[in-house]
Amino acid sequence: MKVLGIESSCDETACAIVEDGRTILSNVVATQIPFHKIYKGVVPEIASRKHAEWILPVVRQALKEANLTLDDVDAIAATDKPGLMGSLLVGFTFGKTLAWATEKPFIAVNHMLGHLYAAQLQEHVEYPFLGLLVSGGHTIICKVNGFDDLEILGSTVDDSVGEAFDKVAKFYGLGYPGGVIIDNLAKQGDPKAARFPVPKLDEKEHRYDVSFSGLKTAVIHQCDLFWQPGYQHSKENMCASFQETAIKTLIEKLLRAVDDTGLKTVVCGGGVAANSRLRSILAERTDINCIFPPLKLCGDNGAMIAGVAYHFLQRGDRTNWNAVTCARIPQFKRGLAQVRH
Repeated sequence: MKVLGIESSCDETACAIVEDGRTILSNVVATQIPFHKIYKGVVPEIASRKHAEWILPVVRQALKEANLTLDDVDAIAATDKPGLMGSLLVGFTFGKTLAWATEKPFIAVNHMLGHLYAAQLQEHVEYPFLGLLVSGGHTIICKVNGFDDLEILGSTVDDSVGEAFDKVAKFYGLGYPGGVIIDNLAKQGDPKAARFPVPKLDEKEHRYDVSFSGLKTAVIHQCDLFWQPGYQHSKENMCASFQETAIKTLIEKLLRAVDDTGLKTVVCGGGVAANSRLRSILAERTDINCIFPPLKLCGDNGAMIAGVAYHFLQRGDRTNWNAVTCARIPQFKRGLAQVRH
């Protein structure tokens, strides 16, 4: 079964064709970074207009690279949540209309499920396992019981880790996208240069929750207060110290979930899953099996959407033609137990 998957939740116009939920036949991603770089962040109006301009040529390119026509495609899928509403509407409406016009099944996919599935496109992972979803909009620790069954254990009580990276980079004028730039600068700095505060959350109520707002504020407005004697006040040292604190905050709560659940397999997903420090620290752990997607599948892409859609189709699910998009998912907020399709 060949599924064409469309992803347009933020600033990448993406389309991929995946066979039987595993084999990537094509994976095209058109990034808008040059158009948002001058604003040091994503501008929703620009993003939605670029999606409208690019969606047709990107889909055509995906078909061309797979050496297929629409007649060879068995189903069409598109992201319906979460994300920027204008961006979501472009890909979702295009995908649904294309499915209707060609009389093919249509599947709407929560793209956070896609991020957790991305690693499955590289190797098969048995359920259940622990999931670490880290992106510009979300930071979630969850128990993954199935491809569409997430039991939320913890999330951020304020900013996501990706948002903290982007805002620190924006304040210091480091460039966009912030996560990649801070990661690269951190490699040239010393993580011991500054000792930034680690948020203290109640261990019962927030056992697996994280917080990055205080860390972000400390780095932006109070950086000098936490600098250690003898270290140069450089952007490289600042980035290394900030990144070390942010990543270790994540890992501390993740390992707590590992101990409590007894699950020894951890699957990471989302843009921050590309962070080199996160990967290196978890790679040092011999007591757990930590699986990351390939770097090209950490960001938003159509392959993960098509992969998830295949399993819905295998189960006999179809999305109604009156389905709509949703910018936010209340179930991903702290305290709510599960999210399902």
